[in-house]
Amino acid sequence: MRDSRSYKGARRPNSPRKRVQSPYENYRGRRSRRSSGSSFGRSLAVMAVLFFIVLGAILFFANGDLLISKLKKGNNNGLDFNLPFGPRRENILLLGVDSNGADSDLWVGTRTDTIILMNIDPRTKTVNAISIPRDSKVYLPEGMGTQKINAAHAIGGIKMTIKTIEDTLGVKIDRYIMFHDEGVRAIVKALGGVDIYVEKNMKYDDYAGKLHINISKGKHHLTDRDVVEYLRFRHDAMGDIGRTKRQQWFLRGLLADLKKPDTLVKIPKLVAVVHKYVKTDMTPYEMTQYASLATHFDMDNIEIAMLPGAPNKHGYISYWILDPDKTQQVINRLIYREKFDGMKEEYTASIMSTSQKKEDAEKLKSELEENGIKVICTGTSSSVHSQFIAHSKYVTIDYYADLKKQVPKVKSKQFVYEPANYLCAKSDFTVVLGDEN
Repeated sequence: MRDSRSYKGARRPNSPRKRVQSPYENYRGRRSRRSSGSSFGRSLAVMAVLFFIVLGAILFFANGDLLISKLKKGNNNGLDFNLPFGPRRENILLLGVDSNGADSDLWVGTRTDTIILMNIDPRTKTVNAISIPRDSKVYLPEGMGTQKINAAHAIGGIKMTIKTIEDTLGVKIDRYIMFHDEGVRAIVKALGGVDIYVEKNMKYDDYAGKLHINISKGKHHLTDRDVVEYLRFRHDAMGDIGRTKRQQWFLRGLLADLKKPDTLVKIPKLVAVVHKYVKTDMTPYEMTQYASLATHFDMDNIEIAMLPGAPNKHGYISYWILDPDKTQQVINRLIYREKFDGMKEEYTASIMSTSQKKEDAEKLKSELEENGIKVICTGTSSSVHSQFIAHSKYVTIDYYADLKKQVPKVKSKQFVYEPANYLCAKSDFTVVLGDEN
């Protein structure tokens, strides 16, 4: 990863100073004509990992009769796994691009509103994923200067996007998969809807943008039109961060629906969608091998993180300024898989719960303290979804696995690494108890 100047907008000493007119001039003009809310698939967050791999690989590239027949029989364990490039870890870049207007090329001049860096380890059959905020302030190569990271694709396509991320984070990207956001709606339509637990009442009317949102809190079977409204909603205190979190849970619901037996009869429609809306540099054989590996993933053991930073506004432009030290910690842990084997004499925990889960929070506090973990803070959360959030280097995925054996109440929580975001107090980890489970 580059030094702190990479995150503060300073000019590099050997950056070209000449003015480059194209293609950024064209991109800036297009951008001003589009509504900032035109893409309902923005910031699809880290659970897109399995979505792209399972959907893109199994339903599109892995179209052999053997794979489909085994899926029909429910025999996923019989799939062979033998990656063609050997057992080394791979970095896969997952990109969700927005629309550039009707009848335009799907992949030209489009912004990457979802940017996820995924690290797959074939030996352990595990995956880590980092979500890169689309507003992250970075240097673009080829003299394009300081921009938001999601502009890289609009200006220089996939080549510039990869180069920007490699230079910024000090990583090597091995493969990429791109998915157009219109494909999200098309997939939901092909599936006949998706089950989602909506965490709050959503009411918003934008007559100029022809957007009308009216969804109540609770369990819903969202149609493709409902999904557009759900994913575009950002009119709350959390703005884009809240929308990003909602879209995580949307994809978890989508993945659950993809695993239903009746999805098999919808495969032809799904294949057609992926043909149109997926672009990758992987070969069909590589994708089938990744699909085989994906069947072994345990969603509760996937470690995810968002690059740490803070919002900053420069005039009318809002940036996400990456924290260089915390960002390096995330890269070292999730991409380079640096392990910290040390143990603390005493671990501290925080518990956040909704008003309906207060009793469960008290029981969890008792169980944690019985196992020598000091609960230093309890608080109220509005989240309907449950998470296990690690803040300390001492809280690894292996520690979480052991803790689940001692304290079963922490099971089935999405594992998140957030070294700087303390929800309640500066503890080693936080358990969030949501209404959904």
